[in-house]
Amino acid sequence: MVKRTALVFALFIAATSTLAAQTTWNTDLAHSAVKFTVAHLVISEVEGSFKSFDATFTTSKDDFSDATLTATIKVASIFTDNEKRDNHLKSPDFLDAAKYPEITFKSTSFSKTGEATYRIAGDLTIRGVTKPVVLDAVYKGRVQAWGKTVIALSAITEINRFDFGVKWDAKIETGGLVAGEKVKIAITFEGTK
Repeated sequence: MVKRTALVFALFIAATSTLAAQTTWNTDLAHSAVKFTVAHLVISEVEGSFKSFDATFTTSKDDFSDATLTATIKVASIFTDNEKRDNHLKSPDFLDAAKYPEITFKSTSFSKTGEATYRIAGDLTIRGVTKPVVLDAVYKGRVQAWGKTVIALSAITEINRFDFGVKWDAKIETGGLVAGEKVKIAITFEGTK
């Protein structure tokens, strides 16, 4: 009985130590952003962003080798500074915000590729379709400010919107797509402990 009690106590201490060492960083929305760029009429680009999103970054190691990242983006918050275009992007032609109100990302691995660079692999879900994606990330650092510990990361990736069922494909007279197939995504994350 004594051995069993000691074992249970030791496991409890080990589990508590692991939990205590884990740090969760929550999004500072005033200093974070989710932006995208897509080709328009083949020769130019349209930029946009999502105004409502949240991300949680959790790690217990200083080198982030065990980090996890989860994010949720509200589709209806899409903003391209053109109300008509924003409404079209929310429609079933594109993201179908009424049927699929959220875009989600959940990391599956976090690999160090350089002194401050990382490869974040994960599952991205858009319009109910989940595909693996890879983000190239840069760790910007950690500071103490106004009594808080703050970290910052930036990440980029490129996806093919057709892979996620976003298949509106109107063409111009010369045959190119009105809205490009590839979408560049840029994320800046500032998180507080």
